[in-house]
Amino acid sequence: MDYRHLLVDALHGVTPDDPGISMMEIERIYGIPTERIVFLSRNENPYGPSPEVVRAVSSADLRRYPSQDEFLSAAAEYLGVSEELIIAGAGLDGIIDSVSRLFLERGRSAFIPVPTYTYYELAARLCGATPVLSRDLRALPENTSLTFICSPNNPTGELIDDELLREVLENTNSMVFLDEAYAEFAGVSHAEWVERYENLIVGRTLSKAFGLAGLRIGYAVAPEWVVEQYTRAAPVFGISAPAIVGGVAALRDTDHMRKVVEKIVAERERVARYLRASPSHANFLYVETVKESGALVEDLLKEGISVKDCSGIPGSDNHHIRVTMGTPEQNDAFLEAYRRVERGHSSR
Repeated sequence: MDYRHLLVDALHGVTPDDPGISMMEIERIYGIPTERIVFLSRNENPYGPSPEVVRAVSSADLRRYPSQDEFLSAAAEYLGVSEELIIAGAGLDGIIDSVSRLFLERGRSAFIPVPTYTYYELAARLCGATPVLSRDLRALPENTSLTFICSPNNPTGELIDDELLREVLENTNSMVFLDEAYAEFAGVSHAEWVERYENLIVGRTLSKAFGLAGLRIGYAVAPEWVVEQYTRAAPVFGISAPAIVGGVAALRDTDHMRKVVEKIVAERERVARYLRASPSHANFLYVETVKESGALVEDLLKEGISVKDCSGIPGSDNHHIRVTMGTPEQNDAFLEAYRRVERGHSSR
């Protein structure tokens, strides 16, 4: 018997989230050992977390369901906001999922300025809502239920202007989810704005600047009325014990994070001088290419270099790639290979 008719209608318009090629796939397809691969396609932190995180994770109590209390307190202290305004989830994507369930359903719409992080559209569609994609944030329709804004924006690295954000918050009936996953690299945050705007949620993560992509822990600042509803929609034990204790340790070792961010920002500015790259406030560069981006990315993979082809991102085109900043040695390897393949002279 075929049970596929039981699937929800929302799945019909969904394109699965694409993580891109993995290191194991690169090794299998191109015969390049993983230790030789320069992996610059997922905006990961090449330096990893604080040693304090490693120690904390190794001592996590795996027998008990974990409490988020200590993490919520550490996140509030880090951002300088009230603990009553903090929510947490299994990565920022987990928070996006739960927030979307609060405000989106069939007959409602989500506004998404493009090009941007594609998971917003996926989250909206899975709730049965209609994603409205536009290049103009000021074109936000009056009846929008939830607006997603990424700042610094992925993949372009742009920051939203304060006046434009204020205009959106004050002149719309929409809830606004401001994704600040890369805020540490910009040195700019709007977390405190939540205390002034009842329609603003500011999302943060420990995957980028803190180097905890593998632990999956994120948090957000939200008005108290949203926090109350979020606890009804989000899993009570949705974050693992290792992620919680690791997150607490990371937030308490900001010296390590700041040193790492300083290195990455310095590399971002250095590498940008050799490329047709948009000004970036994140840990990556949005690079305009001469060669068609899909072909260029394929040529780079043959060299053992993995970057993001942006042609599949709505609002982008087939002449842009996104390059995560790695170590100086990794970035030099990318630049050397990039010069070769842009000229059409791959060495393999």
